[in-house]
Amino acid sequence: MASTAVAQTQLESSYFARKNTFSFFGAYSNDSSHILMGQARYRKLVDFGAGYSRRLYVNRIVNWQYSFEILPVALDSDPVQVDSSTTTDVYNNGKPTVTFTHVNGNPTIAACTSSTVTQTFSIYELPSLTLIGTGTTVDVFTCTRRWVIGEAISPIGFQWNFMPRKKLQPILSGHGGYMYSTQPIPTSGAGSFNFTFDVGAGFELFQSKGRSIRAEYRLHHISNHGTAQENPGIDNGAFQLTYSFGR
Repeated sequence: MASTAVAQTQLESSYFARKNTFSFFGAYSNDSSHILMGQARYRKLVDFGAGYSRRLYVNRIVNWQYSFEILPVALDSDPVQVDSSTTTDVYNNGKPTVTFTHVNGNPTIAACTSSTVTQTFSIYELPSLTLIGTGTTVDVFTCTRRWVIGEAISPIGFQWNFMPRKKLQPILSGHGGYMYSTQPIPTSGAGSFNFTFDVGAGFELFQSKGRSIRAEYRLHHISNHGTAQENPGIDNGAFQLTYSFGR
């Protein structure tokens, strides 16, 4: 028994494969498109979070780990088209000119466009239908962005490190969880509560057996699964950089 335990200890010491790992990470995506299921385009994501992983199985080919992530800062940026509508009524009978402006801005599923639209119309007096003046409406469409802050957690996740005896290891990962935001995303008719999942691939470089840096690319999906009036969903390709430590 003693010799078996010593052999097992020596075997594990030859791997760059921690039993318990803690990590801090940041992720960024500059754009979204229809990659998997999402329809909302031109969304940006910025995430900051922490994680924990527990080694489940290791051999010379693979290190299989359970992975948990929490994101106290999950930022989503949506394109917003602002419509500034100004209507001017001019009367023929000497009444004062009336002008009023209405400003409305909503996130768009696709890209917003900047333009100006002018419409003229006739003003009639009811019920005689006597022409009493003319009116003009000018709609000025401009583009801006809004940032929405949220929090996310992925309690279900796994990571696979290949060639665990090497300092540089290819990795695959996958996570599932949910996100809560302070406003509905990615549109006003969508929900503030969304489900999330991601799959990723990259490399982990071990500086020592206890410390490493991981760089990966993840396909990240956000949607409310039909729990709100609208469910366009968001697909992002995000780059994530992680610093890990443990033993």
